[in-house]
Amino acid sequence: MKLTMFAELICGLVFYRIFKRFFFDDDAEFDLDSSRFNALTAVAKRLEKLYAGSKVYVGLQIPDPDSASRKNIDLVLVTNHEAIVISVKNVSGFVSVDKDGNWVCTDKKHRRTDRLPNPVAEIEHLVSILEGYLEQRGVALPEGYLSYKVICPDPNFCFLGFLQGPIGPFPPEVITYGQWTQLKPEHNSSYSGWIKGALFRGKKSQESFSEKLNSVLCTAPACDRLEVKGNKCILGEFLEFKGKQEDLRALRKIKRSKVSHMTFQKTSMFSFVHSEVQVLYALRDYRVEGPSWSSQWKEVAVRSSTEVLFRPQNSTRLCKYKLSTITSISLSV
Repeated sequence: MKLTMFAELICGLVFYRIFKRFFFDDDAEFDLDSSRFNALTAVAKRLEKLYAGSKVYVGLQIPDPDSASRKNIDLVLVTNHEAIVISVKNVSGFVSVDKDGNWVCTDKKHRRTDRLPNPVAEIEHLVSILEGYLEQRGVALPEGYLSYKVICPDPNFCFLGFLQGPIGPFPPEVITYGQWTQLKPEHNSSYSGWIKGALFRGKKSQESFSEKLNSVLCTAPACDRLEVKGNKCILGEFLEFKGKQEDLRALRKIKRSKVSHMTFQKTSMFSFVHSEVQVLYALRDYRVEGPSWSSQWKEVAVRSSTEVLFRPQNSTRLCKYKLSTITSISLSV
């Protein structure tokens, strides 16, 4: 009798693990976060090609005094003539706009309908927060220098129109997929394709101001980046390591204030219980502005079962990833 119950218990646990793996695994959510990261980096790379000499900052987290929290900004494009705050909406399917400016997104392929809060109003609010942050750090922006755009880079994006009121195009702040593909590179243009009017009289003052702005943005708070095997990356916040006490003691020197980058390599080719992962970490170099690490690398070996606790961007859920599945982690200041 006891043997039968024990066998049923084992079978039940095995079935539960298989069921959880196929129906409730975090892989689907990780893929969603990874696809969002891929969309951000793809847009950032194309913007830097479109605007020669420009710089794009990805995943900034700007402090908001009113809410006592940090607000996520997808991209900030800085050229010699302007700065643009950009929200990337990787929306696929049919999109309609209600009377409040909210987007109703219907994806027939996946049989789901989502409602996005007014993206234009959201990014307007982010612009005001960024302006306040820059002013606190000694960068007073000229009027009209900072603007905003919402970019929809998914080729399956289709705008249907407004649910109420007159039919018309999207607000000019929204760049649809068709408009996005038609943007042409600027070659030594005095003005941006998105903003009209000169802001500075001389080339030197333009470059000096953009250099000052870049020096502030490259040291602004930003998301951490976690990469797993298969070249999948997500943005978010590294929280801590989880595992055996002796492994945690070995990892205690890895702190955000001292370390900027980590890579992980499995040292055993076999899946033994006590297989190890070699953690290589780079010390932060405060002599260089922006995300960088020195040539000083340290290493430590811990159990492959040791985990990382990570909170994906724009999410309240906490995710655990075994070190054996992680390729690297980049830590922001």
